[in-house]
Order: sequence, then C-alpha cells, then structure tokens
Amino acid sequence: MAIALLIGTILGLSMPAYAQAAKYAPPPSYSNAELRKHDFSGQELRSAEFSNANLDQANFTGAKVRGGVFSASVLTDAILHGADLSNAMLDQVKFKGADLSDAVLTETILLRSTFQDVNITGADFTDAILDGAQVKELCKIADGVNPTTGVETRYSLGCRD
Repeated sequence: MAIALLIGTILGLSMPAYAQAAKYAPPPSYSNAELRKHDFSGQELRSAEFSNANLDQANFTGAKVRGGVFSASVLTDAILHGADLSNAMLDQVKFKGADLSDAVLTETILLRSTFQDVNITGADFTDAILDGAQVKELCKIADGVNPTTGVETRYSLGCRD
C-alpha cells in the first residue's frame, strides 16, 4: 500500500485515482482485426474499439457496445439484433445485409455509413447523427417499435409520412 501511494504521488495521482485506475481495465481493442464470423453475442463491450475491422457475419446479438468505435469497419451480413450501440461511432461503416432489428442506436454517429439490404425493424435511432440521404433511404424500410426503449423506428428517424 505504501508503494502504491508513493507511485501515485510520483505520478501525480491521488490514491482514489490510482485505486480507480487499478479497478477498471481499459476497453478492448480490435482495431484492424480480422473478426469474420466472430461471436460477440451477449457480451459487455463498453467503449470497445473496432475501427477498420472486418466484421463480416459477426454476431453482436444482445451485446452491449455503448460508446464503441466502429469507424470504417465492414459489417456485411452482421447480426446486431437487440445490440445496444448507443453513443457509438459507426461512421463510414458498410452495413450490407446487416440485421439491426431491435438495436438501440441512440445518440450514435452514423455519418457516411452505407445501408444496403438491412433489417432495421424496431431499431431506435433517437438523436443519432445521420446524413439526410441516409434518413430518406432508411425511412423507406423503417417499421416496428424498439422493445427496450418503446420508440417507433420511423419516429426515431424523423420520417415524414
């Protein structure tokens, strides 16, 4: 304990900060990884880093990836059913054939991402940042109510009938 206090003092950390740093591990990093068909279902992946990762056919069913970073990743045929991706960075992501049904995408950044043949039934995009063209395309297929948040997909996207 005395050594920890000494190290904390030398590094300019107070004892509570040192204790807190020791208690919480840094978020996992999968940047630039080949994760094709990887199963992340049901996992707690808060603030995990997936930038530039190949996540083709990866399974994130029910995963909690709040604050995750997926910038420029490929999520072709990925399963994100019921995943919590709130406050995540999903910019420049390729969502071809992805299942985003019942996903929570609140306050998520999705700029310059592509959505081709996706399932967004029941997805909640409340306060997500999307390009106008993305919203227009997603509104064509928007349907359902998110079972976690109770928000209609069309409402969350700001679709106009």
